Amino acid sequence: MAPTHRAPVMDFKSERPKRSLWRRIVDLATADVGTLVKGIDESSIEGLEQVLLEADFGVDATMELVDALEGASRRGEVRSETELRELLETLIRGMLDGGGEARELTRPESGLAVNLILGVNGTGKTTSVAKLAWRFQERGERVMLAAADTFRAGAQDQLRVWADRLGTEFVGGAAGGDPAAVAFDAVQAAINRGVDRLFIDTAGRLHTQSGLLDELSKIDRVVARQAAGAPHERILVVDATSGQNVINQTREFGAALELTGLILSKFDSTARGGTVVAVARELGVPVRYIGTGEQPADLELFEPGRLAAKVLAGPC
Repeated sequence: MAPTHRAPVMDFKSERPKRSLWRRIVDLATADVGTLVKGIDESSIEGLEQVLLEADFGVDATMELVDALEGASRRGEVRSETELRELLETLIRGMLDGGGEARELTRPESGLAVNLILGVNGTGKTTSVAKLAWRFQERGERVMLAAADTFRAGAQDQLRVWADRLGTEFVGGAAGGDPAAVAFDAVQAAINRGVDRLFIDTAGRLHTQSGLLDELSKIDRVVARQAAGAPHERILVVDATSGQNVINQTREFGAALELTGLILSKFDSTARGGTVVAVARELGVPVRYIGTGEQPADLELFEPGRLAAKVLAGPC
């Protein structure tokens, strides 16, 4: 008997193009203009809630957005796709704006600015440190990098390579040594050498490792005793592709130290920006920068309006 040849099974789900968050919202809420005029029905509202939750907006932000959209629809304030999109962008931008506070890292009126850079392994923390160094060098500041990660093999070498590449000052420590001692030495060296801004790259760690988080608190205390007002920034680097883990990491690190902002790394690799909205809405920690590539210049000041548009436009 001749062998039977079967046609290959097509995976239509994987072949189907992804729809943007905006497209999915339109499908639910604006099947026609009449739906908007009469008011969004209950099933559409439930569908919208699901779409936003799947996009990592979190419960609080989702409920706020849905309530605002439903109210605007019932009041007849939204009668077209254009008006709906403008409303959603305005609402999302408002959640991200945080009162319009400054995004650029601050510095004291005089003396050394000390910045602690925190984060778990694999978030692009050390690369983000290098990008910050490049950014402020371009603004005419003298920068120093300090490798307070004394545990991970090659961590100090990685930061030293960046320091050499950028032409910045560098301070490291002995393998397995006390990270707080490295931070102490770095602050003293920065003051003695007339450095404007010090970035302390701490060891990447899981946010569930309480002992290591206690170590960060020790570094913080040591730095505070060496320079007035230090540390002036405590910046957490989070991976934009890690979804709800961003909220967990921000919450746990925030319990150990008072965070002053986030860097959202690998933002060019994801289209799901709902997590950022959830962090801003639920935890009140502002996003200061987004990472858009691997080069030193690939760090952008965070713009709420731009992200609001991207959240709606990107595939979800």
